[in-house]
Amino acid sequence: MHGVARRKVRLDTSLESLLDRAPRNSDPKVLATVVATAGSTYRKPGARMLIMADGTYLGLLSGGCLEADLSTHARSVLESGIPRAVEYDMRGPDDILFGIGAGCEGAMRVLLEPAGPGSLAAGALAGAAGMTGAGQPTSLVAVHESADLPLGTYDAGALLPAELVSAAQSALADGVSRDIKWHTGERRTRAFVQYLAPPPHLLICGAGPDAQPVANTALSLGWRVTIVDHRPAYAIPERFPAAKVLRSDARQLRSVVALDQCHAAVVMSHHLTSDVTYLRELAAAGTPDYVGLLGPAARRQRISQELGADVAEKLRFRIRGPVGIDIGAVTPEGIALAIVSQIHAALSDPRNAADAYHGNGESNPR
Repeated sequence: MHGVARRKVRLDTSLESLLDRAPRNSDPKVLATVVATAGSTYRKPGARMLIMADGTYLGLLSGGCLEADLSTHARSVLESGIPRAVEYDMRGPDDILFGIGAGCEGAMRVLLEPAGPGSLAAGALAGAAGMTGAGQPTSLVAVHESADLPLGTYDAGALLPAELVSAAQSALADGVSRDIKWHTGERRTRAFVQYLAPPPHLLICGAGPDAQPVANTALSLGWRVTIVDHRPAYAIPERFPAAKVLRSDARQLRSVVALDQCHAAVVMSHHLTSDVTYLRELAAAGTPDYVGLLGPAARRQRISQELGADVAEKLRFRIRGPVGIDIGAVTPEGIALAIVSQIHAALSDPRNAADAYHGNGESNPR
């Protein structure tokens, strides 16, 4: 892709999903966070799950082989109110130490801490989700070994030792998570500093009926979605719960949407003049890198002619048209899956979708 500098994006939206699904009550619960791994493990550092007082849980840190044991440890954290870290090492042939028989050939260290209302963890997670939900990166600091600091998850603005404040600032500046270890005499502190980029922000240009499953599929992944349409009959917020809906002329796209905050755009108004205008606006903005165009190849060719050679050239390395991976989809829901799958692949690695110009043509005959 040859757009402006790529904005960092986080496809793992399990944090937002966990908070969205967490019970809205005052019942005690425990947050389990993977803070270090070695070898092959189901989840990596930064993965989280919530364990309830009755032993039920939300999220997974393994394929199901560790959760029962984690629930046992969580009970002791609930009873004592004291965070602790536990380790699992399944790299041995017999798994003698824990007797779990996971066969994962990896090791994992997990921080367990109280996460009820008013807890350190609840405040830190809510603050982080607020930042990423607004499209801003942030960081979390999980202290999992220390004789001087209470173990637990801290937000980046918490009162922490200079070493951790500096590490959190560096994580934000570099866009990279990191492990931190330091010694004060014989006293060791270990922490996992997690960089959290915002989740994907999808712009949908056109609010027709087939835009609804595209928005719903993206929202189900924890993505942010903005929808723009000039037609009052379509630009109705109630048709797109949890999305931001704007009624605006296509010529005002750069004025009403912060395109530099979007990671992908899909042009699907089914109105030729509007689609041409949306593409002109996106070409002039130079962002986002991914621009999908709904419709068959013949329609794309006509739109390209309407745009003119100079504008078409600005979009040449960004546009996907017909949009979507060719999965043989024929229903609006299947087409939405094809579209969002291609965007997911492109955001994961732009090379995954770099040659998708002849994508889901059979699925998009309009």
